[in-house]
Amino acid sequence: MGKVQAILCFYLQIAQSIDPINKNIKYSSSVISNLALSLAITVWVSEYLYIQLYFAFYNQVVTMSKSPRYIQIKTYISDKISAHEWVPGHKIPTELELTETFNVSRMTVNKAIRDLVSDGLLERTPRLGTFVCQKKAESPLTDIRNIADEISQRGGEYSNKVLSQRSIVADDEIAMRLGVMLGTQIYFSEIIHFEDNKPLQLEIRWVNPEYAPAYIQQDFSQATPNEYLSQNCPLSTIEHTVEAIIPDAKTQRYLNLSANEPCLLLNRRTWSKQNLISAALLYHPGHRYKLSSRTHL
Repeated sequence: MGKVQAILCFYLQIAQSIDPINKNIKYSSSVISNLALSLAITVWVSEYLYIQLYFAFYNQVVTMSKSPRYIQIKTYISDKISAHEWVPGHKIPTELELTETFNVSRMTVNKAIRDLVSDGLLERTPRLGTFVCQKKAESPLTDIRNIADEISQRGGEYSNKVLSQRSIVADDEIAMRLGVMLGTQIYFSEIIHFEDNKPLQLEIRWVNPEYAPAYIQQDFSQATPNEYLSQNCPLSTIEHTVEAIIPDAKTQRYLNLSANEPCLLLNRRTWSKQNLISAALLYHPGHRYKLSSRTHL
């Protein structure tokens, strides 16, 4: 404390010499003690924070120095992406530049980048370079979730556009999909689902009106078909098939895809108890969407 008081007195003397109005002011020992205490606390807190930051940095350096060099490069790149310093679409340094930065062989850099490409963080474009990937939306393959809820849970903004919602007559293909007689009146809907105003899914659905008679009257701009059917026809069985396709011109337009850009097509049928309720074709842009599955053995 004595050292801090001496420093404080020194600064007070300087202040008095600079400010002639206050040069005759006498500071009592109690005032100096209180100011010294405040200064001491400030100094101690600053030193404590400095020590914490020093050891945090030291531990990080030690940890990285013990890691294989390609892991260090992966960590460097993934940290840049996590901190949003490198946003989706950003071109990362070339392999040669990373080789010079980390003083490693090009093979080491190549392994780090290949791993990050496999992890879905980076993508390589021939003759252009390596770029940070657009984050892909992900849905479980062995479950059915409301797409509006999925988007909200990812922090996105959900919206949709209802293209069609009407009663139609089942032709051969639709009758087979839905398990009804040829010529049966069924319900049909076609909706584009958006995440942050970008098309994420084109949903084409056929519904058996015997089990969901009010389907055609629903306002699907407020609640999705999945939400309505889940509430009124509790799910008991699902059937999924997945394929990668080049969609037709209409689907390309709805999903804002280029002419040769693939999409993921999920062919789904759902049952409630023993009753086949609906059949749907769900189209997703391949570059923005992926399906996942986990099985416990």
